[in-house]
Amino acid sequence: MNLSQILAIIIFLLMFFFIIRGKLHRYIPALVAALAVIAVVFLGVMRDYHAVLGVLNLEPLVQHSFWFHKHDVVSLSSGINWQTIIFIAGMMVMVERMADTGFFRWMCLFIARLVKYNVLSILVVFMLFSGILSMFIDSITVLLFLAAVTIELSRLLKFDPVPFIIAEIFASNVGGSATMSGDPPNIIIGTSLGYSFSDFATNTGPIALISLLAAMLFFFFVFRKQLKSSQTDTSDTKSYPLPSSAITNRAHFMISTIIFLVVVVLLITHALTGLTVGLIGVIAAILTLAVSGRSVPHVLRRLDWKTLLFFIGLFIVVGGLEKTGVLEKVAAFIGNISGGNLLVVITLILWLSAFSSALVDNIPFAATMVPIIRELAAAPGLDMDSLSWTLALGTDIGGNATPIGASSNVVGTAIAEKEGHKIGWGRYMKYAIPATLLALGLCQLYLMWRYV
Repeated sequence: MNLSQILAIIIFLLMFFFIIRGKLHRYIPALVAALAVIAVVFLGVMRDYHAVLGVLNLEPLVQHSFWFHKHDVVSLSSGINWQTIIFIAGMMVMVERMADTGFFRWMCLFIARLVKYNVLSILVVFMLFSGILSMFIDSITVLLFLAAVTIELSRLLKFDPVPFIIAEIFASNVGGSATMSGDPPNIIIGTSLGYSFSDFATNTGPIALISLLAAMLFFFFVFRKQLKSSQTDTSDTKSYPLPSSAITNRAHFMISTIIFLVVVVLLITHALTGLTVGLIGVIAAILTLAVSGRSVPHVLRRLDWKTLLFFIGLFIVVGGLEKTGVLEKVAAFIGNISGGNLLVVITLILWLSAFSSALVDNIPFAATMVPIIRELAAAPGLDMDSLSWTLALGTDIGGNATPIGASSNVVGTAIAEKEGHKIGWGRYMKYAIPATLLALGLCQLYLMWRYV
């Protein structure tokens, strides 16, 4: 290995170390590492200014194909994935406004009232709600409001919210694996390799739904005794808040709901219309801000700018590994030990992705693996499509196993702790690991049956 490759690996590992350590917000080590890759590796050792321009990847932003292209056009550019950045930013704007109008709180209170405040029924329906909503909205956002509403209901109904939050986290990650717009790893895989919403829905969607149903059964039987014993008398529903109390402004509520439905339709049909997910993100933001009036500054201030900066830094660091040839060597290693056998490669990617995503956030792992998938797919007998679906399922579902495996896990457990319900690693993994192994086993069987 040459000096540039060694330095790129060291910078990457140091970034991971500080992200896992958790003392600093993850955007700080990501940006520092990105600057180190540019200054030390590209400019200092390689003296390659084109490599810097390559990882910044600004040229596609002014190209027609970035905003509108046919489904069969695949972007092979490395570096910052602006489709992912712009799409997530646009969805953040839309979701912030939806939260302000009370949409999510209204939905949760409506569901609770619909099942007559039965605690076990709420567990099952909230898991289903978490999984389905995570197919269209980033799972981080889903947990932000769902965990908060769950804790509010737990105070009213006198039950322990921790089982609910663990189950909701699991459901959000499994549901997010079903579509391109669900979990961030899928957005990265889809925009990098040219897949559409319907591609994910027809390939990862079926097993995601099966895994979600299996998880609902698992958590129902695991928690049923505990929740039954905490069930209070709910015959007097008048003492509980009405769903309508969550709506801050009825007109704004209706407009936000319509915008959300429009965006969902655009996502589902974007392979037919040619609209890229980046453009759909811009449309979501423009429509939302156009009807926000004086609330525009408030909405923009509430955006998670730190997460967007984290993505930018991460893409640059992974771009450093790609441009120095490190990822090509990793792909060659996997190809050699598997002997080019598709079943072996699928098994390796699924369980390696799951194990790695349980230990570190699945977003950087997915961003690292995408170029490796490209390299592996160049070998005879290895299909990029089947490898991509394997990576998506492994990172999304494997991230469930620990409290730090996915961003939604971190968000859900942090909200619980803030409200006085600390979820330790032991208690979390006691339930999450068996459920994760169950879901991954189903994924292994599905991938073997469908693609091998």
